[in-house]
Amino acid sequence: MDYVSPKEVAGNMMNAALTKSALPVKDLLIRGCLSGALLAISVVLACAAVTQTKVPLTGAIVFPVGFVIIFILGLELVTGSFSLIPLAYLEKKISAGLMLKNLFWVFTGNLIGSLLFALLYWAASSEMGTLASTGAVEQMMVTIAEKKTIVYAQHGVAGFLSAFIKAMLCNWMVCMGVVMAMTTKSTLGKILGAGMPIFIFFALGYEHAVVNMFVIPAGMLFGAKVSLSDWWLYNQLIVTLGNIVGGLLFTGAAIYYTHSKQQEQDRTALQQAALIFFAIFCLTSHINRYVKHFLPQPFKYETVTISHYSFIDHFNYQQ
Repeated sequence: MDYVSPKEVAGNMMNAALTKSALPVKDLLIRGCLSGALLAISVVLACAAVTQTKVPLTGAIVFPVGFVIIFILGLELVTGSFSLIPLAYLEKKISAGLMLKNLFWVFTGNLIGSLLFALLYWAASSEMGTLASTGAVEQMMVTIAEKKTIVYAQHGVAGFLSAFIKAMLCNWMVCMGVVMAMTTKSTLGKILGAGMPIFIFFALGYEHAVVNMFVIPAGMLFGAKVSLSDWWLYNQLIVTLGNIVGGLLFTGAAIYYTHSKQQEQDRTALQQAALIFFAIFCLTSHINRYVKHFLPQPFKYETVTISHYSFIDHFNYQQ
């Protein structure tokens, strides 16, 4: 049978974490770059689907294509690693240094790939900046980039907590896609298992760190009034921390420890995971306080509801 039992999946999760942690920097960078570019292509495809069909949900239907390619080809996406690599550290199978090394280089590779495709897409769409106006897809990216940064900032602590929580929920689903793909040995089963949770997070408009590595700088290239500090302080750092918590706590630790046999060690590791969540939450609060008191406020932007922003909201806003 193609089906893999949950207990086997738990073991496969740890094996995958150990395999990933043993990869050399060269492979982490190459696979990370490819993943960042492929996810960026999926974002463009989703935006094109929304603007061309005027059916917003089509964006969520086509977006999982990039994620499925990444998984099937064994590439490296840092948001998926957030649920597996720290798990190996909590189980004392790898060192903290090895964990941080892996996450750093995959994050860097994802960032390079995302930025590279953003530049290539800008060059192709604007004919190297010679076109006076851009199309509907590019304008959509401008709007999304501004809503993902300066609109959060305008709402202060509530905005940052909203971004953090949406990032947690996002990577809960993304990492669930990683685990679901391990529940079958067939290629078609892996495609369906990995794709369904990705459809959910994208349709609901949650915050994904690697998606934002592309869509925010791409929006900036096409004219979004967003600075580098806006991008990193109002979104990227907060969303990355939220992705770590959601992926590790809600998927990696929850699935692994409920199906593993080492009950006493599981209890200790779950306590450690909860402490990591608390520490990251406190760090997020300190970042919010720093941004509020020491950085200049962003320019005035039309206020919109930020509790649930998705491609559907964007399309309605454009109308």
